[in-house]
Amino acid sequence: MKKSKILFNALALFAMLPLISSCGLLQNNSMTREEAYPELYAQKPLSIVIMPPINQTNKVEAKEAVYASLYKPLVERGYYVFSPMLAQELLQSESADDAELFLEGNLKPFQQVFSADAVLFTIITKWQKMSVLSTIDVGIEYILKSTRDNKVLFQRSANITVDCKVVSTSNPLLNLLANTVATGLTDNIVAARRANIFVLSDLPDGKYAPNYDKDRKTYAGSKNITGTVSR
Repeated sequence: MKKSKILFNALALFAMLPLISSCGLLQNNSMTREEAYPELYAQKPLSIVIMPPINQTNKVEAKEAVYASLYKPLVERGYYVFSPMLAQELLQSESADDAELFLEGNLKPFQQVFSADAVLFTIITKWQKMSVLSTIDVGIEYILKSTRDNKVLFQRSANITVDCKVVSTSNPLLNLLANTVATGLTDNIVAARRANIFVLSDLPDGKYAPNYDKDRKTYAGSKNITGTVSR
């Protein structure tokens, strides 16, 4: 009788596990974008300056790859984005290209010089390449701040594994060899591009996108992302 009761309780608990998991997932995804990013909808920024990433790793190439691949996903989200290269030249000429100096500082100079509504900061916390597997473990935090009052408009962090494979055939050995060569040439750019696109996909649409101010009730993604990104 005792064994039957224990078995019954175990089965009952097992049956509840999917329900518990579902409730957890529902709770994580129950916040709308308007609730997750209220300041962004209130201030409605139109233009963005991208600051050079703050690189906390020893991978110098990671900073360049992330910086170079931020422009396109922001434009595709409907924002006017100042050319990162031209912006960097101007910032360097004014000795103002160190993002760490501005992360917690006054951003009004960006409004005065660029007429920008917001500044995007990125912090690279991890960049570890696994050449044989054609993957890179990436850690990046994205912070979009207002030049009007320094308030955070959008913030997400990613701790993900990015699959950089670019070749797929029916021959496993050929895949390995081809991707090893390709990885040496393009993996940092591929990883940065895929990470940026994936994380910024939760950014509400800007004025130049079709869903501008219509995606308030769209469910927001998690602010702290883990997992694998393959495209």
